[in-house]
Amino acid sequence: MPRSLGKVQKHISKKRGGKPTALHQNSRDAQRLRRAGAREDKLARIFDAATRTNQVYVDRVAWYRSALEGSTGPLTEEELHVLTQTFIGREDEELAEAKAERRPGRPPSKVEERINDRKDTEEKEYKAGFWIPDLRDQEGRDKLEKWSGDWAGLNTLSFIRITNGGGVQTSKFPPKGMS
Repeated sequence: MPRSLGKVQKHISKKRGGKPTALHQNSRDAQRLRRAGAREDKLARIFDAATRTNQVYVDRVAWYRSALEGSTGPLTEEELHVLTQTFIGREDEELAEAKAERRPGRPPSKVEERINDRKDTEEKEYKAGFWIPDLRDQEGRDKLEKWSGDWAGLNTLSFIRITNGGGVQTSKFPPKGMS
């Protein structure tokens, strides 16, 4: 049985002789079209939500890649900690500007709230284990430099979780829980 909207439309038009005729509001064919349209809308919403969720990690890996431009060789764990702290504080200047523009006694702006929420989330993740590409060896660094910049390309990289207490453990792709 056809599932996608295009297949349903094609099947109904073939059945009716290829002529664009109006359907009765509650006919079986009209109901099939509505179900197929609703199914496509639901799949599009799910796909968009997954893309937004994954974009956080894509942006993170892209930032690490851009931070390494101009340098060579593998990184030490201390350098990874410095890079991670720099990543978490990357919007501190914008936050300070937004706070300076706000009049005294006024609530924080949407920009301030967005930056503070993101920063709090990343600091909590850093305490538990911040998910980053493994740059402790040359192979991992080379893979990051060759990365195409999309979500599907991340599966070729190796990842670690780094904590602010100094711990480092290997991780998997995609990031789920404390993998």
